[in-house]
Amino acid sequence: MLITNQIEVAQPLDAVWAFFGDIPQVAACLPGANLTDQTGENRYEGDVIIRTGPVKLEFSGAAEIRDRDEANKTIVVDASGADKKGRGQAALALTARLQPLGGGTRVDVALDLTISGAAAQYGRGLVADVTAVLLEQFAGSMQQRIDAVSKGLDPNAIVTKPASGLSIVARATRLALARVFRRFFLPYQPQPTGR
Repeated sequence: MLITNQIEVAQPLDAVWAFFGDIPQVAACLPGANLTDQTGENRYEGDVIIRTGPVKLEFSGAAEIRDRDEANKTIVVDASGADKKGRGQAALALTARLQPLGGGTRVDVALDLTISGAAAQYGRGLVADVTAVLLEQFAGSMQQRIDAVSKGLDPNAIVTKPASGLSIVARATRLALARVFRRFFLPYQPQPTGR
């Protein structure tokens, strides 16, 4: 399933691009992610733990930076992992493209996500909504860490909360309800036929 989203941060393009060059810092922004080892120049191993209500998924896997395009400020990452309890697998291809936005930066994110096992039973809508919430939390953490670097502070002092609890479920539920509201309650708009 393809999930797209946009992240806006207040820092300028060059600062955000430099930040994306420090993969351990980028991973530290993602709630529930923990890099455990660098196994090559652009290859990492780690864990991701996501809790949504009573469900806790713990993935262990690897990520590789497949392409980093300085001129177009684009980075492509492939990652895959398996649930530690053998309940499924996940794989993703992530493309992040940075663009200037006023004095800040817009990051266009495209995730091609494949899930099997326990996580797949929740369906595309809920997975997309949870992903949107996680990306929003990622953006907030990234902005705090880039801000800390620009002020000469230690970005590692900023603790990213794990991806868990009712907050993710509540926010994902709000997104789902908004999607249903738009689908069923907004008036039908006929599309032009092009004649």
